[in-house]
Amino acid sequence: MEFLFEYGLFLAKAITFVITVAGVLIVVIALTSKQKSKKGELEIIDLSEHFNDTKESIVEQLLTPSQLKAKQKEDKNKLKKEQKEEKKSAKEETHPQVKPQLYVLDFKGSVDAKEVASLREEITAILSVASEKDEVFIRLESGGGMVHGYGLAASQLQRLKDKNIPLTISVDKVAASGGYMMACVADKVIAAPFSIIGSIGVIAQIPNFHKVLKKHDIEFEQLTAGQYKRTLTMFGENDDLGRGKFKQELEETHQLFKHFVGEHRPQLDINKIATGEHWYGTQAIALKLVDTIQTSDDYLLAQLDSKHIVQVRYQKSKKFAEKIGKSVAASVETSLTTLMYSNISRLFK
Repeated sequence: MEFLFEYGLFLAKAITFVITVAGVLIVVIALTSKQKSKKGELEIIDLSEHFNDTKESIVEQLLTPSQLKAKQKEDKNKLKKEQKEEKKSAKEETHPQVKPQLYVLDFKGSVDAKEVASLREEITAILSVASEKDEVFIRLESGGGMVHGYGLAASQLQRLKDKNIPLTISVDKVAASGGYMMACVADKVIAAPFSIIGSIGVIAQIPNFHKVLKKHDIEFEQLTAGQYKRTLTMFGENDDLGRGKFKQELEETHQLFKHFVGEHRPQLDINKIATGEHWYGTQAIALKLVDTIQTSDDYLLAQLDSKHIVQVRYQKSKKFAEKIGKSVAASVETSLTTLMYSNISRLFK
């Protein structure tokens, strides 16, 4: 009986707690449901400062106390010299030489290329301040996806080229199909040795359940206006005419893809590489699909002395209700776990 009493008490506490939290959550959502969703925020991260701080931290850890003291004195003198030069420049009404900017973007593409929404915001922001002396560096990772989505992504990169802003794209893992459609726009493509490059082809696949429906005496009707409004269908009976038209559309898309790549990288033997095959980075350089074998990390470190490196990242703001919901869910999970274990410990004492 004592066991049942303890278990019933635990169950009552848990149910009461869940109902209370659910009630609070409903009220919060109701109050915030009418709020307009906020636009995203543009985040600027100073990678030059980050790299230099990391370097300084490591160097200081490796120095002896006397060496560290000497270095600190040297840094102090260097700072005084820089401040003196700044004052001199201000008095002479001249401006000290400013390093060109290197803008770093990350694009990790999904099948529908929904990330292009953030990419267009990032590029628009860069175009508002960048000059031809600056450079845009994109760390690209994508196995491709929908033609129209990646076509738009490539068009966003073309905006930089149209303004004569140097564009470098780095592939550490994969830039295939639509991913390579984006990469080929760049002035320079660098790739890690075992990154996957290429796959310049078009694929479409669709299941057909017509025989299954027919077996179970289920009829399917599809009405269209226009001979080729629908070529292949998932539920109706497909014919050779529809298949032929669908194949023709794939070939036309492939020809557009080949033309696009060939236009941006005329050094390629387009008929040799536009077979749908992919290659590793070390193979791709021989085929002129990429220009240099190098990781994105090495490229950025090599630019550290000559350019000021900043990362530009556009993130959509989450609604207040979403933030509250996630927070409440975590609190419920933690509280229930604590409640459960505290009562179990009491039952088994």
